[in-house]
Amino acid sequence: MTIRPGAGDGTSVDRLTVRYRKAHALDGISLSLGSGVTGLLGPNGAGKTTLMRVLATASIPSEGEVTVLGRDPRVPAQRQDIRRRLGYLPQTPGFHHHFTAFEFVDYVAILKEHTDRRGRHDEVRRVLEAVGLSQDRSKKIKALSGGMRQRVALAAALIGDPELLILDEPTVGLDPEQRLRFRELIADIAARRPVLLSTHQTEDVAALCHRVIVMGRGRVRHDSSPRELSEVARGAVWFSGERDPRALAGWRTGTGAFRNIGSPPPGAELAEPTLEDAYLLLNADLPAHTQEGSTP
Repeated sequence: MTIRPGAGDGTSVDRLTVRYRKAHALDGISLSLGSGVTGLLGPNGAGKTTLMRVLATASIPSEGEVTVLGRDPRVPAQRQDIRRRLGYLPQTPGFHHHFTAFEFVDYVAILKEHTDRRGRHDEVRRVLEAVGLSQDRSKKIKALSGGMRQRVALAAALIGDPELLILDEPTVGLDPEQRLRFRELIADIAARRPVLLSTHQTEDVAALCHRVIVMGRGRVRHDSSPRELSEVARGAVWFSGERDPRALAGWRTGTGAFRNIGSPPPGAELAEPTLEDAYLLLNADLPAHTQEGSTP
């Protein structure tokens, strides 16, 4: 299933290409975003961050069309309007380490043109509470743990209740309890507007996303629901007493049996496939399985 670019106040790219010297970071991709959480999966260098930077108006495409919230980011006035309505958490947030958590998020709110001081400070307190940092809002950024800094950056992305939320590796550094709270928060936001989420955590995709896009080498390799993606690996995952040398990947499970991924031998004990299994198969370029449901 491939969703093609739409119109109106939507967000889409059409034949989007980004080149760095002779290399293609993105190679002519087309997709559009609807409501709910769309997950981006792919190895490092697949083009996920480049796509997100283009949609966040932080990078300029070499070719193709881009529409964000119905606006053209190439037009300065429309680009500024996009930034007012957008929430963006980059892969590596830039902090002013001498700011407190409150001061940093307030600074971002000022950049987004929240000019009423009292209303702005109410909004800063709201988003800090949403990410569980109300008690730590007066601490300096440099004194916070990595997970807490990540939550400060997420709070900054939530300023103004954005109409589109773009999150690049948002759960890095979060402990299990914080990740569960993050999922609750994002699921609530996605009930009202689009969220684009890039992550290496397939369990976050399975838990949150109604749609998952697998990228590789600057292209969309697969675009479907998480359940449909998992089906790509059906018949390609099996258990054995020892690691099968023919397997692309295999590991000993808690029961002592090995779980193998690849082309099973005749009579193998097949396992129920997971989203992670399918993702590994797609990255391994198995002809028998990467073609099913994929988007070249």
